[in-house]
Amino acid sequence: MKHSMVAFFVLLITASGWAAKRPNIVVFLSDDLGRESTSIHGSKDASTPTMDRLAKDGMVFNSAYVASPSCCPNRFSFLTGLMPARHGAHPNHSNVKAGTKFLPPLFKALGYRVLSFGKVAHGRKGFVGSDFNSPHPMGMSEEIKAYFTKNKVEEPVCLMVGDRRPHVLWTKDSAYEPDSLTLPPYFIDTPQTRQHWARYLTDISNMDAEMGRVYALANAKFGDNFVFLFTSDHGGQWPRGKWNLYDSGTRVPLIVVWPDHIKKGVRTNAMVSWVDLLPTLLDIAGGDVPKEIDGRSFASVLLGKSKTHRKQIFTTHTGDGVMNIFPMRSVRVGQYKYIHNLTPHAYHTNHSDRLRRDGGGAFWHSWDEAAKTNPKAAAIIKRYHTRSEFEFFDLEADPFELNNLANDPQHKERMDEMRRMLKKWTTQQGDDLKPHREVYLKSKPLPVLKTKPKHKKRGKKVTK
Repeated sequence: MKHSMVAFFVLLITASGWAAKRPNIVVFLSDDLGRESTSIHGSKDASTPTMDRLAKDGMVFNSAYVASPSCCPNRFSFLTGLMPARHGAHPNHSNVKAGTKFLPPLFKALGYRVLSFGKVAHGRKGFVGSDFNSPHPMGMSEEIKAYFTKNKVEEPVCLMVGDRRPHVLWTKDSAYEPDSLTLPPYFIDTPQTRQHWARYLTDISNMDAEMGRVYALANAKFGDNFVFLFTSDHGGQWPRGKWNLYDSGTRVPLIVVWPDHIKKGVRTNAMVSWVDLLPTLLDIAGGDVPKEIDGRSFASVLLGKSKTHRKQIFTTHTGDGVMNIFPMRSVRVGQYKYIHNLTPHAYHTNHSDRLRRDGGGAFWHSWDEAAKTNPKAAAIIKRYHTRSEFEFFDLEADPFELNNLANDPQHKERMDEMRRMLKKWTTQQGDDLKPHREVYLKSKPLPVLKTKPKHKKRGKKVTK
């Protein structure tokens, strides 16, 4: 009896000691930020010094992808480790299937206090497994500081922070000179475009500064015992960005810092997905990653034990209300990407060209004017609105995905293989491959948007 009691207390002390060693976790999410608009991935204009510092302190991922280039399905993929067809919230502004399991409760089971500030879940709502949620999507650092001052919070902590920037509407102020900026090659170069691009970059810099304040708080609060992960939910609300499966919509920045564990200043070409993020953090925390989810831990990459993670990256998009009704699926293998546009007989549209708001798409008026006299501008707009059923790109030779090789005999065998691969995967996912509502047929004029969509008031309601 005495020996069993001793063994019990040794086990208790060992368990409590292990719990104390669990790393604190800080996740910082940007909203609508593509990797090409960051200094760490080659932007000549964007000033993102916090990202530069994180890159020096940890590991940068060159090939991090979202599950879907739309907020609602992708953030649910983050919180569940499931791809959109499996958790059910495939179109934007939808909800998950009944009974869908979330991953944050698994952190709670390990003793973590799960705190959420800003936009983590879609709509800035609370989520299953969170102990506290503040929906304010800016100024989170001050709220975090106040929370820890007013509340006694024992470690370990899982702190999730979401900044709304650079989501539209972009700031009216500009820290950049529009005429000096370098625009993506698929833009139409007009003064209005440059002004909006400057405002977009200003929001990125302001988000970066706020992340710097949160990073400083993490250093001060947790010392070296924390993991800091930064990423974005998808590309910006620009043509070929958000709501598109081109890299400008699906490929995002990702940096992970873990003092004394992850080597500083390293980059990896390992391909990872947003469904992998929480499984990786759960693995680092000492928890068991559920086998039935789509996400897999890439902790071995972080620790320098592996240089690869996924052989294929699948991404999906279905639509967003009446603004975007153009479902598509894609797979990337190595340097190649195959996209299947499921309704090539329909127009592709999104919020920017339909709503055309100041700070979120008003530049489209200048594009239409330019297209009246400039054939190159007209071709850019046509390419945006109309897509071939199949698209195939060599990302190394054509990083902006402007040269569709789908009809090139040289790539037929490889494309056919990737087509079969994508079909097999969507079948396994239970994906019905259907649009969420009636499409805008190219055989008819694009209907005029009669009324602006009404958005529900955002609150603290917990998503079940």
